[in-house]
Amino acid sequence: MRIYRDMELVKQLDSGKCITIKELAETIQEIVGHKGEIIWDSSKPDGTPRKLMDVSKMKAQGWEAKIDLKEGIKETYKWFLVNETDFKEVKIN
Repeated sequence: MRIYRDMELVKQLDSGKCITIKELAETIQEIVGHKGEIIWDSSKPDGTPRKLMDVSKMKAQGWEAKIDLKEGIKETYKWFLVNETDFKEVKIN
């Protein structure tokens, strides 16, 4: 099993593109307007094993992604902002 030093790679479903966790975090940060610092756990410099989903069966059935990852995150965040009052508050003791 290969371990990657540059953060775990994530494969966007059916896109054929891999991005790092760092790229994903920075994309989310940009979309939600977060201006704070992202703090990485340097005690785990090797990250985690690479995990890629095999979408060949889905493709064989004719499924394909209709939007890219960034647009999907934007749309999901917009939906959340419209619906956030519907979420139940969870209190942690």
